Amino acid sequence: MSRYSVNDFVNTTAQQDRGEGFFELESERLLEVNLDGMVWTKMGAMVAYCGAIKFTREGILEHGIGKLLKKAVSGEGTRLTKAEGNGRLYLADMGKKVSILALDNEAIFVNGNDLLAFEQSIQWDIKLMRKITGVLAGGLFNVRLEGNGLIAITTHYDPMTLMVEPGAPVITDPNATVAWSGNLTPKFRTDISLKTFFGRGSGESIQMEFDGTGFVVVQPYEEVYLQASQSA
Repeated sequence: MSRYSVNDFVNTTAQQDRGEGFFELESERLLEVNLDGMVWTKMGAMVAYCGAIKFTREGILEHGIGKLLKKAVSGEGTRLTKAEGNGRLYLADMGKKVSILALDNEAIFVNGNDLLAFEQSIQWDIKLMRKITGVLAGGLFNVRLEGNGLIAITTHYDPMTLMVEPGAPVITDPNATVAWSGNLTPKFRTDISLKTFFGRGSGESIQMEFDGTGFVVVQPYEEVYLQASQSA
């Protein structure tokens, strides 16, 4: 019975310092931010912290009127929290798997619901997919991130990356699409013949088509995007 003792549980689950830098995977589903300054996080993602850290909801005009208008359309999922100070910050999102990406003068699009955190040095902008707004629950939007720095994204289970080549487009379900390379612009199409299998509220199947040179990341899960309020 000793292996089920409280001490054994504490030792097995204790936080570990791996010395991996600003972003560190405490586990597959928990991100540790070794904060000494500022980081942007998804609202409601904080599960714990140690140290002197201040949390501030993103200001209404903090990023200009353009982003404010897009936020008004795209819903609560775009809302960010600014964490400032010095300490260890732990982030998670409904038990989803966390992946850390280091951008090196690169750009990537991430589904707004799958963006967990990113460094202050990253430039970003919201891109609303008007073509399918109203077809999927709550619509669908993504965030373009560019520059140098770390970002953290989340997926339900293990992500899969598909390479896109000219003349060989990749077709994905928007609900399962997580991210894609910054040089790709997806097209949207409907397929009435698939509505029996993949029907949405409109009775049509909406698909994303990626063509060119790059990659697209999908997850083995169809995520429904709801405009639900979240707490900071």
